[in-house]
Amino acid sequence: MALNALGRHIVLVGFMGSGKTSLGRQVAERLERPFLDLDAAIEERAGKTIGELFAERGEQEFRRIEEHAVRVALAGSDPAVLALGGGAVTSAETRQRVAEHFVILVDVDVDLAWRRARGSGRPLAQDEGEFRRLYAERRPLYREVGDAVANDPESAALAAAGVHWERGGVDRLGELVPGDGPAALVADANVMGIYGARAQEALGTRLQTAHELPAGEEAKHSAVVARIWSELRLDRGGTVVAFGGGCTTDVAGFAAATYLRGVPWVAVPTTLVGQVDAAIGGKTGIDIPGGKNLVGAFHWPARVVLDETLLETLPERERRQGRAELVKTQLLAGSELDARGAAAFKSALCLRDPRDHGPRQHLNLGHTFAHALEAAADFDLPHGEAVALGLLAALRLSGQDGLRDAVAELLAGAGLPLTVGDVDATEVARATRMDKKRLAERVPFVLVEAPGRVTPGHGVEDHDLLLAVQELLA
Repeated sequence: MALNALGRHIVLVGFMGSGKTSLGRQVAERLERPFLDLDAAIEERAGKTIGELFAERGEQEFRRIEEHAVRVALAGSDPAVLALGGGAVTSAETRQRVAEHFVILVDVDVDLAWRRARGSGRPLAQDEGEFRRLYAERRPLYREVGDAVANDPESAALAAAGVHWERGGVDRLGELVPGDGPAALVADANVMGIYGARAQEALGTRLQTAHELPAGEEAKHSAVVARIWSELRLDRGGTVVAFGGGCTTDVAGFAAATYLRGVPWVAVPTTLVGQVDAAIGGKTGIDIPGGKNLVGAFHWPARVVLDETLLETLPERERRQGRAELVKTQLLAGSELDARGAAAFKSALCLRDPRDHGPRQHLNLGHTFAHALEAAADFDLPHGEAVALGLLAALRLSGQDGLRDAVAELLAGAGLPLTVGDVDATEVARATRMDKKRLAERVPFVLVEAPGRVTPGHGVEDHDLLLAVQELLA
């Protein structure tokens, strides 16, 4: 079973009329991958419709042609999105081949499928009784090969990134943590006190050890990671379960990336920041005196479990931190998004660029300033509030005064402060130049042309940088 589509083809399977072709095009666009409709490819190569091929050669010969087309399509080295014909999974060879990739079942009710397929010219949609018999016959095969079920682009993007969205999902952690090996639960003291018993009960006999961290940024130190390493008893078949906010997933993910040269980990974010941003995409890290997140690793989680019920005990100030990340993501997407939509947006972007060499850098919008503000404030400034200020600074540098005013209104409406005091502007500017993304003496900034259009890699003059920072401190 494939846990995600990282470096793999995404293969859509499902019965006639399920909407595989339409969904496949949308998913391919989001992930910037090529799209191939297998039936259309067969028709183009043969110069005949599927119905004509069935009539001339029979179903058995068509399945042989289909097997060959699947074999050729899956041999491509660049990850793509493929929509298979409804009967492709009846071939044992095809089922075996797609098992090496990430398979999404596009499910459909038989009544809806019949309404869509009848009168379409499909050779196997001429008789309703036979149509329903085929549906019942093939349904177990779709379930057998499917790694996930999705019927819309957001669900598909989340599934392809290994993100599981379910209210009450924390109560099924024992099932949702992949594999059947032992698990080590890592959580900060606050989360452990509120949800620790619930998580431990859900993990059941799989729980081997539990590890408590300091709350917030205090967890992201080398001494804390060293303690986790010394306490872990996992073998390579075990899994670290990071249960908490962004700081917890950062440090627990980094411990997992480095323990035994890398063991699987599962993120269970309990904050809005974690659920829309921090826990998705496999960036892990800790702080050192020189700056925030300067030591870390890319280590894609085996699964991310997003459970909205975990936000019910979130203090209002913590909830506001997530709203800042949500505004940032809306600015990147150029459209309004709820938390699930923001998580799907980031999932797609990270799948396109898992190691932050290209489009994923868009997510740094406002963060170069934010991390500097946090460091200059000795980490007494919450991350979301720093991001809100960083967005305003980035829009100022972008020359987008009108958009800046509109974003400021959104942020203020979310209860986020738009200025910060007791921080030295020159210290913020210095910390900005120490950002982990710097190249030689140059720190690249993400700037905004318009909602939905941002570009990374911009150099900023020291004078302009200082003015932007001073404005935030006014």
